[in-house]
Amino acid sequence: MSDESSPTKKVSSPPGETATAPGARTGLDYQAEEKNPAFIELKRRHRSFVFPLTIFFLVWYFAYVILAAYAHDFMATPVFGVINVGLLLGFGQFITTFVITMTYVSFANRRLDPLAAELRADLAAKESAA
Repeated sequence: MSDESSPTKKVSSPPGETATAPGARTGLDYQAEEKNPAFIELKRRHRSFVFPLTIFFLVWYFAYVILAAYAHDFMATPVFGVINVGLLLGFGQFITTFVITMTYVSFANRRLDPLAAELRADLAAKESAA
């Protein structure tokens, strides 16, 4: 029988580190850090941009799917040559995906990343002090 599962077995820590009891908390209290006003602002900025954009895209996507399923005549309406409304709306799905991605990246670079960098630096300083 192995003594690895023995409750009395001592756990050694790497050189230079102090041993802590299993389950003991060390470092920062990240749940308390969630109450930081800067973190709350970061979440607010992110959600106020992402949720409306997600709702817009889902409505647009399901409208396309419903039209494709139930409005065959409308989707088959020729626009020019063999190009019909259904093809243009389908192509529009791809275009909006790329536009949404580029818009989010631009928003994140301008409004989210600077605040996240400040939070990251603050947490790193607090962690090194702890």
